[in-house]
Amino acid sequence: MFHRITIIGFVGQEPQMRYTEDGTPVTNFSVATRQVVSKERVSACPQGWKESLNGKNWELTTWFRVTVWRKLAEAVNQYAGKGQAVFVEGELRGEPVDGAQNPRIWTGNDGEHRASYEVTARTVKFIGRKEGNGSAPVGGSPPEGYEDEDALPLGGNSGRKLEEVSKC
Repeated sequence: MFHRITIIGFVGQEPQMRYTEDGTPVTNFSVATRQVVSKERVSACPQGWKESLNGKNWELTTWFRVTVWRKLAEAVNQYAGKGQAVFVEGELRGEPVDGAQNPRIWTGNDGEHRASYEVTARTVKFIGRKEGNGSAPVGGSPPEGYEDEDALPLGGNSGRKLEEVSKC
């Protein structure tokens, strides 16, 4: 058995690449997805959602912390940038506790308790331009062969805090 998660969203911060002690490249970045519901369909603000900038919709942003390894880490670091549209596919990672994978619990800068999973990506595809920018994709198109990685290390933690979504 296995599980797979697919995310299509926008890179939230510039990717950060580092190297493990044995020289393996690893890159961490965040991806935001957004759900939008028209106020015509749902008049009251759903719990935890916020009003859109144009005032016509309710929206909910979900942040994912993503880790990529080896050649894929190098490609993401080189070609992805804040606002870049990406397709990410991989496995959800959390904190293993008594044989179960649970979300990682942490405390935000505001003192509130939060929970998050991390995605260890096997595939990252660059599917568009930076959001709100009419120029060419960041750094051009990545070379072929930078999509699937085998034998990814388990675990990992980017150590980043998720950004808070304003509430209604």
